[in-house]
Amino acid sequence: MPPHAPRLYAHRGASAEAPENTLPAFVRALEIPNVNALELDVHLTRDGHPVVSHDPTASRMANRNVAWKDIDLAEARTFDAGWGFVAPDGQRPFADKGLRVATFAEVLSELPPVVLNVDIKQGWPPMAERMVRLVRAHKAEDRVVLASFHLSTLLAVRARGYAGDTSLAQPEVLALLGAPRALLRRIPLFGTCAQLPEKAGPFTFAKRAFIERCHALGMRVDFWTINDPARARDLLALGADGVMTDDPRAIAPVFSGTVKAR
Repeated sequence: MPPHAPRLYAHRGASAEAPENTLPAFVRALEIPNVNALELDVHLTRDGHPVVSHDPTASRMANRNVAWKDIDLAEARTFDAGWGFVAPDGQRPFADKGLRVATFAEVLSELPPVVLNVDIKQGWPPMAERMVRLVRAHKAEDRVVLASFHLSTLLAVRARGYAGDTSLAQPEVLALLGAPRALLRRIPLFGTCAQLPEKAGPFTFAKRAFIERCHALGMRVDFWTINDPARARDLLALGADGVMTDDPRAIAPVFSGTVKAR
């Protein structure tokens, strides 16, 4: 068994069943046995509210070609967040149903105390201070992993004394691959979660030796985005601590007997 509690992350919620990154998608995911973590993405509105969206604009999911950073929350709330979900038959069953973009504050308040893995997408204007303040206001540092592809964002989060876990940015992953373990332990403001694809360019991360190296440094190792139950099973057998999936219903049986109740 891995040294950390196994996590089955619903990537953007149950995005195969409901519009991604919406409260209904998150609620639906948590109804699936063995799902014990949610993955979501945030951008900042012009008036300083983190809203839950993978894309920098509302175009794909709400049919509005405008960036979140250029509008206030009140305008964002008028958008149809259900429009972008397309069913297998080509229909849009959630369009015009009153579904609105969620704020990160709502996710913290309205969902049960589940683990949230939050990808801070926006690099500028910076979001670190606002995100740390929100998580602390909800006393949720112990269950919110702050992630980003921007090293500057992660360093800003950690510099504010964030007590929760943070992911590794790409330069940190490269250091993890090559630097001596003793040196890695001395690097200030380093992350605590390696969240990775199975492969990236010439590098293969889905190896027992790499996972064990991370564990020796006290890090958990999560893989994304895994939609094949056989691959999820193989990764857990290698020692992975969790997987992120678009289809938690398909992956959930792999976690039977490993995931503790929330």
